[in-house]
Amino acid sequence: MNSRSEAGSRLTALGTQLLEVHIWLREMLEDLRDGIDDYFDGRGLPPRDLRAHCLSFCTALTRHHTGEDRGAFPLIAEEFPELRKVLSDLRTDHNQLDWLLGNLQKLLDSLPEEPDPATAAKVREEVDALSAIMQTHFIYEEKKLISVLNSMDVPEWRENRPAFLLIDDED
Repeated sequence: MNSRSEAGSRLTALGTQLLEVHIWLREMLEDLRDGIDDYFDGRGLPPRDLRAHCLSFCTALTRHHTGEDRGAFPLIAEEFPELRKVLSDLRTDHNQLDWLLGNLQKLLDSLPEEPDPATAAKVREEVDALSAIMQTHFIYEEKKLISVLNSMDVPEWRENRPAFLLIDDED
């Protein structure tokens, strides 16, 4: 393989890695939703296990977005100033998602040992809102930033994968 194709593969990998992280986060949220549904249907995990699952998902999503806000977005804004509005919109989404994550965590922290319909409706509504915003956010981000990431050469990202591109299996 010549050095030009090696460089192309390496650069393309950044965009591919972002897609992989988004797929992984979508799967984590779907697993959490399934666990919540099972709990409210009376056949699932106890509340403490759902809280742990939620904490794992929330931590991963927060790490991803914090890594973008602090690491990737400033570099992208510097190299592609025309994307500053897009990056600002994505940061706004991050704040909204943080708020929704906090609401979901509070609801799961107060889950009764025995499921009840009133709590089920609130929790499912919060998960649906989180899912809708997250999906829309990821699609917008993928459309706007995959090609940008593929064109960037950030030497320190070659050495150490940045937080926004980490999947827990790789930590």
